Amino acid sequence: MRNRILAIAAIAGAIGAPVATQAQSDTVGIARGGSSVIVNEDAGGIDVDQRPAFREYIVRERVPNYTVPDRVIVGGVLPETGVTIYDVPQSYGVTPYRYTVVNGQTVLVEPRSRRIVQVVE
Repeated sequence: MRNRILAIAAIAGAIGAPVATQAQSDTVGIARGGSSVIVNEDAGGIDVDQRPAFREYIVRERVPNYTVPDRVIVGGVLPETGVTIYDVPQSYGVTPYRYTVVNGQTVLVEPRSRRIVQVVE
């Protein structure tokens, strides 16, 4: 009987964990393979109040728009070649990420893995 209760509790915890994690996150995306990728925008992304100025900066700097065949989503990975990533100016906060424009969307990218961590809207 005790094993049955523990098994039910384990299943309920496994089912409820993604929902609880999603409720605590600012940005959620689905990566290839259907797994959830959770990114907390407080972890070095562009703050909501800075996004309009950051978009203006991108236009002013004439950052090229790169085209990739995949959808632009948090958790997606940019190709190693054909897409240049740029340093985020310090005026938008110190961040470990870089940015680029892909398929018409400005994204923050983790430089080593080239994984998209934020789509700046």
